[in-house]
Amino acid sequence: MEFKSIDPYNAKVVGTYQTLTEVQVEHALSAADHAFLDWRKVPLNERCLMIERAGEVLLEHIEDCARMITLEMGKPITESRAEIKKCATVCAYYATHAEWFLTDKIISTEASVSMVQHAPLGTVFAIMPWNFPFWQVFRFAAPTLTAGNTAVLKHASNVFGCALLIEGIFKKAGFPEGVFQSLIIHHNMTEQIIANEHVKAVTLTGSERAGSAVAALAGKYIKKSVLELGGSNAFIVWPDADMDQTISTAVNARMLNSGQSCIAAKRFILVGESYDTFVPRFIQAVKELKSGDPMDEASQVGPLARKDLADKLQEQVQASIAKGAELLLGGGQNGCYHEPTVLGNVTPGMPAFDEETFGPLAAMIRAKDIDEAFELSEKSRLGLGVTVCTRDTEKALSMSHMVSDGAYFINELVKSDARLPFGGTKYSGYGRELSKDGIMEFVNRKTIYVK
Repeated sequence: MEFKSIDPYNAKVVGTYQTLTEVQVEHALSAADHAFLDWRKVPLNERCLMIERAGEVLLEHIEDCARMITLEMGKPITESRAEIKKCATVCAYYATHAEWFLTDKIISTEASVSMVQHAPLGTVFAIMPWNFPFWQVFRFAAPTLTAGNTAVLKHASNVFGCALLIEGIFKKAGFPEGVFQSLIIHHNMTEQIIANEHVKAVTLTGSERAGSAVAALAGKYIKKSVLELGGSNAFIVWPDADMDQTISTAVNARMLNSGQSCIAAKRFILVGESYDTFVPRFIQAVKELKSGDPMDEASQVGPLARKDLADKLQEQVQASIAKGAELLLGGGQNGCYHEPTVLGNVTPGMPAFDEETFGPLAAMIRAKDIDEAFELSEKSRLGLGVTVCTRDTEKALSMSHMVSDGAYFINELVKSDARLPFGGTKYSGYGRELSKDGIMEFVNRKTIYVK
């Protein structure tokens, strides 16, 4: 079977990739396991130097990598470069901090010596999405490989060019053969890989449906799993918010990557009079965004990654309008391109409120007061993050308990940062990436006791 990577802007073929056979996959998993036996013995400080070098190699090849992102999934080229730079930062972060994170922890007991050691698990299977095709991989791979594990990657089928470039980055950085491998495979091989004795854990970033399937398989074969799934983040605006700052933040929070982000602001919950102030200014700011060829340095909004994604968003827009939402801006679709769209008076029961909308669609929601705003925020099966915009940061901090999501940001869009744990609650998944928490997901916390 062949996979073709298609440029969503002009429908040209970017690359053609041949699927691995079952025998080739088994050989790759065996190679990963064999590599692990030696890789875990490499001193941690040397592994840190190697991941630091991977970040340097990324920056040396930033144009090639950014161009592949833009060609394969349509991200504006300036954002693609920013993604590569962010990957380099996560490499530098673990190069600096991994030794401290993984140091033995001495615990005082009746023993002569008692401690916790942190040992790698083995080969980790990563299933990653197309929307941030480098970042999603590196935020998993940097801590996981540095801890002494090996990794096999099943990337989304429309970004296999990115997957192979990532494998090449690790090779150029000096990682031994078999430590990181990109597998060109169909998702129907997922169970075979998770079941394989060489695979010790699995991590997935993707849809709720994919996460549910992978979690079931991980449970079936008793393998550790981490899931980072969808989001329908609330962006709550209190009446006292600095509206200039809030509008700028809101537009970035919704329209970055043409809206194709799990942590994008999707439900704008506007308290009291802030609705009538915020909505027209937000619409004007969105109108000023330049749509076009994502390879154009000036473009801020490009196509969605595939036509079926634009079709799905259009269905959600039309279904919400049919249930009473007001079309305030946009609403049109042309192939993979979907106009930046704003819907007003969105309420629970509409797809724009109830479902994850993966594209440039902003839902405007009225709340009579702050308490109702938090109640509306919680009316979601997803739980990645919430933003609150207000000048009264102390009050906002005191109300963090009102939010069950994995992140609570005040006067800033929800975003991932190598220094902070990242992950969700409810149907947004479980486990954490980044910071110390991320490197601890795939280590054996081994108790050592000497009498």
